[in-house]
Amino acid sequence: MTRLRPGVLREATVDVGAIEDNVRHLRRLTESEVIAVVKADGYGHGAVRSAAAALAGGATRIGVSDITEALALRRGGIDAPIVAWLHAPGVDFTEAAAHGIELGISSYDQLQRAAAAASADRPVAVHLKLETGLSRNGIPPQDYRMVFAEAARLERIGRLRVIALFSHLSNASADDDRAALRAFEDGVAVAASVGLAPPLRHLAATNAAIDLPETRLGCVRIGIGIYGLSPFDDRSSADLGLRPAMTLRGAVAAVRRVPAGKGVSYGYDYRTDRETTLALIPLGYADGVPRQASGGGPVTINGRRHRVVGRIAMDQFVVDVGDAPVSVGDEVVLFGDPTLGEPSATEWADAAGTINYEIVTRVGPRVPRRQVSQ
Repeated sequence: MTRLRPGVLREATVDVGAIEDNVRHLRRLTESEVIAVVKADGYGHGAVRSAAAALAGGATRIGVSDITEALALRRGGIDAPIVAWLHAPGVDFTEAAAHGIELGISSYDQLQRAAAAASADRPVAVHLKLETGLSRNGIPPQDYRMVFAEAARLERIGRLRVIALFSHLSNASADDDRAALRAFEDGVAVAASVGLAPPLRHLAATNAAIDLPETRLGCVRIGIGIYGLSPFDDRSSADLGLRPAMTLRGAVAAVRRVPAGKGVSYGYDYRTDRETTLALIPLGYADGVPRQASGGGPVTINGRRHRVVGRIAMDQFVVDVGDAPVSVGDEVVLFGDPTLGEPSATEWADAAGTINYEIVTRVGPRVPRRQVSQ
């Protein structure tokens, strides 16, 4: 088992072996090509290491939100296909095209800008995004025929290569997602009618890829699942055959024995009800520990479970350990793999009234990441 290194206040370890195994498992489960999503610095795990591990596990493409993220992956040595799908108004795609970045296209204007970035011997690869009910970006249905016909023309003259048609699901309900699938299929039919027949279609992210097989379409975009976290309220990572990749740890920075009635942290939201021991943990909301989890966030110290008491501050929080033996330097696990007895990111999400995606993604830059493989 990986432990906190001596002299380190706080650290997140990232198990790239878990990412690789999770991708391999999801490929087998979905029987689909996997686009591994590593936006937002790999959901806080590190984009380059996450992409490399996902590719080792059998992913064939990498997905990111924007071109800046895509170019950072190229600089980091990732040479696999990368698709970026969220763009600034008036964007110039020249640099992205020069580095072989595939572009998610959501409008006629973006399509023209992509074509303008092509060179005589290098068409720009695009994924055309359809709006199918999520009310975010995507080509609206009334523009399907115009945009698809222009894309087909630009492909014929060698300015573009249309790699995929894609969209995104709401996960509001199975019925809502099936309605979005029908809308997507209508769009695919329009594309076919003007001569577009791209090799890929992708619609499902982790949730639907696992739970709604008809949305897999031979290619799925997996984000939270490759990091070993569950997108479902009623099933854990272990239930899905996934292993959490990130463990967030700290070292006890101070120990104090206090009497009953002692106030703890700002505002004295918590006062001790007995003589007890308080342990100071050097992580706070500057490190991504959600302040909303004050009074509820779980930790383990020396294998025993405790909870945050009082308000989580910018740099630190306090745990009431009662009479448990705790010393300065003892390891504290905020979250990791619950099958090892550690709290989960989902428990922290529940304490903060949010989702596990946010818990891992918000871990701040002051927390060093250390790559491990188990």
